[in-house]
Amino acid sequence: MGSRKRESALKRKEQKKEAVMVKLNKCPVSPRKMRLVADQIRGLDVKKALNVLKFSSKAASVKVEKLLLSAIDSWQLKNQDSDVEKFNFKIKEIRVDSGTMLKRIRFASRARVHRIRKRTNHVTLVLDVQPIEIS
Repeated sequence: MGSRKRESALKRKEQKKEAVMVKLNKCPVSPRKMRLVADQIRGLDVKKALNVLKFSSKAASVKVEKLLLSAIDSWQLKNQDSDVEKFNFKIKEIRVDSGTMLKRIRFASRARVHRIRKRTNHVTLVLDVQPIEIS
């Protein structure tokens, strides 16, 4: 491995150490509905994102709010000596992927059957943590 490639790999590794990543698997909401909520908070500060999620009428916003609070708590566990108020949290990345599907059938008239697909999703949330500079 060349020195330039090694340096950039070490730089990426350091950035990953500073960021906080949490994942929610098999959430029983369709990915399309979850992406509507994820698009609302992508790139926002955590305080603004929590306000948006708290007052959103979507059912998926409750799940994303819990995930966001979980990300902050996991950062606190990792950095016990640090205070949350001294850092600025920003949503760096939020990704919604489709998960497994539960396939069910519903009987219809004339001896027909309709298929019901109960969709799930996986949500990946990455927080960027920057110290607040007091001037």
